[in-house]
Amino acid sequence: MLGIPRRYSHFVFGIIQSGLTSLIAAGIASLPAASATIFVGHWMVSWLIAWAAMLPIVVLAAPAIRAFSLRLTREETKGESPA
Repeated sequence: MLGIPRRYSHFVFGIIQSGLTSLIAAGIASLPAASATIFVGHWMVSWLIAWAAMLPIVVLAAPAIRAFSLRLTREETKGESPA
């Protein structure tokens, strides 16, 4: 393990989440490529651009999204069955 302090876990989460999401989206956008070689090259360049754009957005937006999702939901009380 890298030994990154737990207090930075939200940054690690943001890096992983934005990397995975942009990798998948760039791959889907690159599907119309004429050959496998063109596809892979286009996919990697697109992914790096998308990741560079999404990483700061994800890391900065995550606290606001978390707070908003907590406002939209409620804590379940003991003995309460899910509807």
